[in-house]
Amino acid sequence: MNPLTHVAIIMDGNGRWGLKHGKSRNTGHKEGLKTVEKIIKSSIKNRLKFLTLYVFSTENWRRPKKEVNFLFSLLENFLINKIDDINNQNIKLKIIGVKNFSLKLNKLLNFAEKKTQKNSKIQINLALNYGSRLELINAFKKLKKNKDKINEKNLTKYLQTYKIPDPEILIRTGNTKRLSNFLLWQTAYTEIFFEKKLWPDFKAKDLNKIIKDYKKIKRNFGKI
Repeated sequence: MNPLTHVAIIMDGNGRWGLKHGKSRNTGHKEGLKTVEKIIKSSIKNRLKFLTLYVFSTENWRRPKKEVNFLFSLLENFLINKIDDINNQNIKLKIIGVKNFSLKLNKLLNFAEKKTQKNSKIQINLALNYGSRLELINAFKKLKKNKDKINEKNLTKYLQTYKIPDPEILIRTGNTKRLSNFLLWQTAYTEIFFEKKLWPDFKAKDLNKIIKDYKKIKRNFGKI
């Protein structure tokens, strides 16, 4: 049976879910947040130690400003209203990506990380303004600056996921089969599951089924 520590998820399909139900894309984002809470609970039940959620990519700035602003407002309200509950559940929050948001949001993110930094039940990594190519470029810049030898060990040291194990499972919902600049280095040997369901329709039972299927996979890592 394959060990499982870390699941990463590309939460795709919120906007399409809203339109599909005759509502706005923003309605879909609100429903998607409800799914986030359910999947965090399920991840704890499955005894995962790390859950990484692709919240906002470096490319998502190309979306309409109104939608982007709504997403950040949704995140702000979530942090304000839920951080005490998250902390009480012994959940650690970590942000990967570049924090160049509003002063208010940056303060909330920093506060959430600091408040939960000693928690140990599960670590939730929120990929915000994250792009794997930019992460790799920055890592190589640091390698050069510090005159380190270029090898896997040293490069990994400068990634934003340093000391976080690579995910064993990557899930993408929304019936789209691509990585979209997410954890390109870290998912070299990750088992990838593409789900047809839009993110708001993704349930704990869907995660449980994927974990069950994953544990049956023979993982060779290049061997026979």
